[in-house]
Amino acid sequence: MNTVKEEAIESIENLDENATWDDLFYTLYIRKKVSEGLDDIKKDNVISHEEAKERLFNRWKSSGQKPA
Repeated sequence: MNTVKEEAIESIENLDENATWDDLFYTLYIRKKVSEGLDDIKKDNVISHEEAKERLFNRWKSSGQKPA
């Protein structure tokens, strides 16, 4: 398993030569979120697609907003 520093260096090395600071931060952010998601899967800290839809629907419903 790579360390965070090694993964950051790899991300930087894979950036285009004309990459911006925003490109770098976005790349690191996405890599972090994917890593967190994979860790959640390993810990079985997941919910079904149906449960996710139900939670989003209930949140939308309780917000009082009307559908678009």
